[in-house]
Amino acid sequence: MVLVTIPIASSQVFASNPPMVSPPLHASSQKTAVILSSLDQVAPLGQYDHMITYYLQHAGYQVTTLRNTQVTVDFLLTQLNNYNIVIWRTNTYTWKHIEYWYVGELANSGVETKYQNDFALGYMNGNAGIIGISLNFFSNHFTSGMLTNVKLATLISTDSESLAGFFITAGASTVIFCNGPVSLLFGHMDDMTNQVFATLSMGKTIYNAVYGAVSPYVQNSNNEDPLDSSYTPPFWYQGDGTLTIT
Repeated sequence: MVLVTIPIASSQVFASNPPMVSPPLHASSQKTAVILSSLDQVAPLGQYDHMITYYLQHAGYQVTTLRNTQVTVDFLLTQLNNYNIVIWRTNTYTWKHIEYWYVGELANSGVETKYQNDFALGYMNGNAGIIGISLNFFSNHFTSGMLTNVKLATLISTDSESLAGFFITAGASTVIFCNGPVSLLFGHMDDMTNQVFATLSMGKTIYNAVYGAVSPYVQNSNNEDPLDSSYTPPFWYQGDGTLTIT
């Protein structure tokens, strides 16, 4: 099956009539998924939220979407294991040579007091006005067995391959990540994620879904001109590639 990239400008057509997919192989009302869009105010997920939700629902999942300040440090540390599928859409900034991932929660005295040691050590940062967390934060807080209920985590963010190992160590079976810099503004990674979940909702494996989204670029089939250079999206996975979500 060849997956065609859908330009973000045309995604409006799916608002009321998303593309149909095969019925789920094993629908269950107990399966849950959460979409965390930490920077939705400045880079909206838009129609991709509806499309990804549609595919997850047709695979039998109850879907929750949290945006901006609804995504908190406490939620990341205490609630992720309530979901079988976690999609976290954020990005990074650098402060004093340390890379931080935006949480969504605004900097406030309450969180700064609760996590004062993390702030003092530079594991957390609030200088951007939004709480940011570093690799050391994940190393310190994502402990073994913490995410054993998470079947698949998808991290839509610059350098999220750096985070994948922490999610795996914490118990997540598979993590899809971006292995380089990405922009949320153009919707490219959102579109790749949408293609992956469209394929997963039909019972395909993680490997089939991710490779199917990436391979048209590798094979140059998406080039508009024969002189275009090849491009491989910074998009891959770690963990169990035979996993299915249906």
